Amino acid sequence: MLIAFINKLKKESRNKMPGERMDVEEDKSNEDCVMPVRSANPIRAKSLIRDNLEKQASTLNSLHSRMPNIKVFSGTSHPDLAQRIVDRLGIDLGKVVTKKFSNLETCVEIGESVRGEDVYIVQSGSGEINDNLMELLIMINACKIASASRVTAVIPCFPYARQDKKDKLAGLDDGSVKTRSKNYDWKFRSRAPISAKLVANMLSVAGADHIITMDLHASQIQGFFDIPVDNLYAEPAVLKWIKENIPEWKNSIIVSPDAGGAKRVTSIADRLNVEFALIHKERKKANEVASMVLVGDVKDKIAILVDDMADTCGTIVHAADRLVEAGATKVYAILTHGIFSGPAISRINNACFEAVVVTNTIPQDGHMRDCPKIQCIDVSMMFAEAVRRTHNGESVSYLFSNVPY
Repeated sequence: MLIAFINKLKKESRNKMPGERMDVEEDKSNEDCVMPVRSANPIRAKSLIRDNLEKQASTLNSLHSRMPNIKVFSGTSHPDLAQRIVDRLGIDLGKVVTKKFSNLETCVEIGESVRGEDVYIVQSGSGEINDNLMELLIMINACKIASASRVTAVIPCFPYARQDKKDKLAGLDDGSVKTRSKNYDWKFRSRAPISAKLVANMLSVAGADHIITMDLHASQIQGFFDIPVDNLYAEPAVLKWIKENIPEWKNSIIVSPDAGGAKRVTSIADRLNVEFALIHKERKKANEVASMVLVGDVKDKIAILVDDMADTCGTIVHAADRLVEAGATKVYAILTHGIFSGPAISRINNACFEAVVVTNTIPQDGHMRDCPKIQCIDVSMMFAEAVRRTHNGESVSYLFSNVPY
């Protein structure tokens, strides 16, 4: 039809005098909309139309290759969080079947095609950590060899994050180190492995192209990877919870239970425009309970303990007692990862906390039933937004200081 129209223009242009304008086609319904058709070079018009169509097709092909369709799969560690993420994204959770053979080997079957897809696998380092980690590795590899375009591991709580360096008193905080000799010299550095680096290598070798996690125990763990790592922060959600649930938060003081968390608490204190304090643990001998030295004035203030994780809760319970002795009126604890293993729940029930607030990077339903002091902050919207921005090729730095709504 385009060629016939161009031939008609040529025929009409021959019947016109040079320089004479052609008839004007007017829309009867709108006399202001006038479309003059000139007898300019019809071959050039055809070329421009063809170039425009080719450009649009090229753009569509480029977008399709850069942003393939998205698929989100869940491991068995935290299906509730994965469901919240896909609900936020407005998509369905991918089909996957996980089972164990009689000898307890893990078997994973991806139930739908992932060829050319942008795949996200949600698996947290909680519960049976070793089984869940192996399941994650198998899922990554299954998607990778099924020709997935990109595989991103969404690991809300990174496993083995505390084993990030050699330490002369490795594991002593929870009594896990057992000496076989009374003559053991604690001045020697331990022969412990750097397991966090090993996990990073395993994820890379399995085929992961990208890692999304939250509040790594040490930010330097990102350097263990040769692939991109987005370490999200729970800080924006924590600030929001403090302002909405502690009426007298302006009279509060942010406290770190150890010196390693000083940077974390100073950042929160600056955002709230309040003071901060920290507790320094001193250990004279290997088998003696650490004495706690409070640095800062908490008298007649609401003390808010902030830490990245709590396992057996021995440290935060002792810290809370020390804060009450120093004159704090109320004590709250806010933790990103509430592991709560061993005697943790009984310790919290018997402690002087007003509330122990954790995020849902680890399932907390059972803990909340056993301990009424435990409250949960939902961070699924932060992971969902990180997934969306990563899929669309957008920056995720907005999430470092804001909570998406």
